[in-house]
Amino acid sequence: MSFQNIEEVGERHLHLFWTTGEIDTAENMILMYTRNALLNHWWDKVTVVLWGSAQKLYLESESVRAKAALARQAGVEFSACLSCAVNLGITSDLEAEGIEVIRWGEKLTQLMQSGKHVLTF
Repeated sequence: MSFQNIEEVGERHLHLFWTTGEIDTAENMILMYTRNALLNHWWDKVTVVLWGSAQKLYLESESVRAKAALARQAGVEFSACLSCAVNLGITSDLEAEGIEVIRWGEKLTQLMQSGKHVLTF
């Protein structure tokens, strides 16, 4: 799911880094926007990366998971920061939800240094 080489990331690929554990932002911006971005062809590909407290919110909130499922149906891909998941003790829980759990620090740095589209919340 995630890129192996920065050249694989297309010009119309948005990476949204979701770091907040705030439910209103998750439901009314992150999950709403990413879903609509694909349904309305604003982007060709959207990847949401869960980082820190967003991982806990995802697992703890049934309504967030339901909205994430709608985003997935539209084609949004989900991934999560491995180091955060390990620190929080929830790696296997995220994987059980079908979320790729990998190291994102270097990939985030490559995206930013290459001028790719990165949005953070």
